Amino acid sequence: MNGPTVKVVPGSMLTTLDGLRLTSRRLLTTQAPESTVVVVHGFTASASCPHVEALAERIHESGVDVVTYDARGHGSSDGESTLGDHEQHDVAAAVAMARERTEHVVLVGASMGAIAALRYAVTDPDLAGLVAVSCPAEWKLPRNARGVLAAAMTRTPLGRRIVARLSGVRIADRWTNPVPPIALVPELRVPVAFVHGGTDRFIEVRDAALLHDAAPEPKRLEIVPDMG
Repeated sequence: MNGPTVKVVPGSMLTTLDGLRLTSRRLLTTQAPESTVVVVHGFTASASCPHVEALAERIHESGVDVVTYDARGHGSSDGESTLGDHEQHDVAAAVAMARERTEHVVLVGASMGAIAALRYAVTDPDLAGLVAVSCPAEWKLPRNARGVLAAAMTRTPLGRRIVARLSGVRIADRWTNPVPPIALVPELRVPVAFVHGGTDRFIEVRDAALLHDAAPEPKRLEIVPDMG
């Protein structure tokens, strides 16, 4: 490590290209870092969720800066969630903050955050790398109770109201139907690692394999046996 850390208090603001203000949090080294990792959380999470904080702190222990933030429609940030589409603008704002201290920036995105990170990464060949955790390949929900519930919660007015009441997440009224990840990964020009849980019952392990096969080198696939 580069000595004691400096923790920027929660409440630092990012401003996106489309005019939203997002609450962010930074973990900084005392000296100029060699790298900064931007952690992009998943649906219904936030920068202050225990697992997001734990991941950020674990990464920070290796001696790099870490930027986390509340995505649009989540936590105390402005806007409405588009489930990974317009969230690419959130990632762009976080990368701009990260580059205030170093040009060497790596994205780590999970689920919805992986979609957003990938959508941004294809526009920025200067990124040092991308780690996509539990990323779907296509817009296809599983044919089980979880899939039906997810569709109801995100694509119906009643479901969106329930999600807002239970989790505080504000979801946009219209599904934007963006280009799916499987069509984006061939455009990547940065190193990429796909990480997926072997027991994931929502997004199949096959999705990670498809994404990995479609991505250009350098690339890596990691299946974690006991991860859901």
